[in-house]
Amino acid sequence: MSSTTVPTQQQTPASVSSFGRVFGALFDPKPTFESIAQRPSWVWPLLILIVLSTVIIALVGQRVGWRQVIEKQIANSPSAQQRMEQLPPEQRQRVMETQTKYAAVFGYVSVILYLTVGPVVVAALLLAIFNVIGGAKVGFSTSLGIVAHSWMPYAISALLGIVILFIKDPTTIDVQNLVASNPGALLAEGSPKWLVALLTSLDLFTFWALLLEAIGYRATNPKKISFGMALGCVVGLWILWVFVKVGFAAAFS
Repeated sequence: MSSTTVPTQQQTPASVSSFGRVFGALFDPKPTFESIAQRPSWVWPLLILIVLSTVIIALVGQRVGWRQVIEKQIANSPSAQQRMEQLPPEQRQRVMETQTKYAAVFGYVSVILYLTVGPVVVAALLLAIFNVIGGAKVGFSTSLGIVAHSWMPYAISALLGIVILFIKDPTTIDVQNLVASNPGALLAEGSPKWLVALLTSLDLFTFWALLLEAIGYRATNPKKISFGMALGCVVGLWILWVFVKVGFAAAFS
């Protein structure tokens, strides 16, 4: 009597909807990133981040006022203070009015550029790292999907920032560190810019995002990318970015 051999079917991750991945990346990352590796998507997380960030820009203008934001930035920058003090009073007033007038426009444009160009650049760099070092053969859409969904902790940070803008005294709000989720919030006003850049980089939401990126890239090819390798590559790129940011702040402060 002949026996029939039933072929073993390879288990594949359950499909997760594009919108469901936004929450899955935060609270159930492993199957979510496995699904992204199979069928990449990236529009929803970036759209959510852009919308929340533009809401924050609008609320800063309404609740805090761009004039106050600019005055505080100048007060915390000795070089900017010196430049303003060298101007005649009328010209100084004109400069302040011009900066206040265009501050919101600059805020909206910078947010949109950062949240569209930033993920593309990070995805391209990590794509190159994992394909060269690990031979993972990650596609660009997959890489961008991983980065976009890994940044969803910043959506939590943005929601907290919106709440803070409503409940906190506007005169005490630091718009550059709304949630105070890093040691930079403990620095006194007028602290060296390089130190501010360094300590604000040590952010809880950033560490969460880095962890998600490592989980995501490992999910693309677990045989070639271990979690340790993924975390090392992701953190290594972040350290390089922090080094550049701190150096830039030190050079131009």
